[in-house]
Amino acid sequence: MANTWQGEFPWQNVLLDRYAGTSPVNHFPANGYGLYDMAGNVWEWTADTFVTAHAGDQAQQCCGPQNPRAAPTAAAWTGDHTQRYVIKGGSHLCAPNYCLRYRPAARQGESADTTTSHVGFRCIKRPS
Repeated sequence: MANTWQGEFPWQNVLLDRYAGTSPVNHFPANGYGLYDMAGNVWEWTADTFVTAHAGDQAQQCCGPQNPRAAPTAAAWTGDHTQRYVIKGGSHLCAPNYCLRYRPAARQGESADTTTSHVGFRCIKRPS
């Protein structure tokens, strides 16, 4: 129940959700935590720099990595010296035959200078 590609990417989108591109916010039901659009629609930038492995990951395999937000490490840079940040959630272009990481728990690195129609960000409001 998210805005993703339905059909074989990239040649067939059967539009079961009626959206060829992005969908309006809150179009799909909230998850068990009351959060909307945590998967699909657009990949969401995070403040975390991307590294392929974190110190202590072996000891905490059940838990998400504690990502360093301070100075980027060498692993956080691509070959062309562009910093990489974590994106999460997947987009309207994700299909089972193409994307494997379109779920809230997955993370992947994206160059900081990337701009496309299927990468965005999430605004949050902290509880008062």
